[in-house]
Amino acid sequence: MMHYQEYPSQLILKAASSAPYLERDEELALARRWADKKDQDALHQLTTAHMRLVLSLAFKFRRYGLPTADLIQEGHIGLLEAAARFEPEREVRFSTYATWWIKASMQDYILRNWSIVRGGTSSNQKSLFFNLRKVRAQIARSGTASNSQELYEQLAHALKVPVKDVATMDARFSGPDTSLNAPIGEDGEGTAQRMDLLESEEATPQENVTLLIDGERENGWLYEAVDTLNDREKRIIEARRLAEKAATLEELGDEMGISKERVRQIEARALEKLREALLDLNPEFSEYGHL
Repeated sequence: MMHYQEYPSQLILKAASSAPYLERDEELALARRWADKKDQDALHQLTTAHMRLVLSLAFKFRRYGLPTADLIQEGHIGLLEAAARFEPEREVRFSTYATWWIKASMQDYILRNWSIVRGGTSSNQKSLFFNLRKVRAQIARSGTASNSQELYEQLAHALKVPVKDVATMDARFSGPDTSLNAPIGEDGEGTAQRMDLLESEEATPQENVTLLIDGERENGWLYEAVDTLNDREKRIIEARRLAEKAATLEELGDEMGISKERVRQIEARALEKLREALLDLNPEFSEYGHL
């Protein structure tokens, strides 16, 4: 595969402009030679003749701020994919078929690299990303939306996506990515960073103490309730519920000389006895959880 970023842009333009145009019959003949015989020369002629298409689409996508050379490279990948999947017997122009693959390849590249925040890649999300600005301009010219909510609702209807997705994408378009390590303050010379303003998801010291006390209390209730079980029920509960690696019903059945279905029945009965014992011993247990 040719790596176009290694060549000056003017050489790419010159090579594409000098490539001959293909008539429909020539196009189909080359496609058949490639599809049937894997003729590399036919593939080269077919793709070279359609590099103008790659360049045209790359220049249209430049507004997203990514290097044109990279867009051309991705477009060439899409062109090769189109050549690999093209079916000459359908009698469709290769340029028509290739346009979809070239555009899709470039759009995927833009979605992966436009922002460090990864967006959705579903067809709805792609449509929203690439059409939001155009449809928004059309609605603005029509003057039918008097506020942001009405605008988002009309955009969502036109693009067939949820309103919340429109609002999220609009927010992404409203400003560039900002590093969490960026300093706070107008002069940008402070020691505090934006990351310092994020709310911690860790439990507070008070919450940790509460969780510790509740955990110890629940463990005491559980061990007291386990004492109400007979030896076989205890063995099954310990092996199935309290062990680091739970034993299977079949393993316990072999150990006890009973069927795995019988083990399952005993386990179910033991769990019900535990629930009843826990509620009898501590009625407030229902507020903490269940087995």
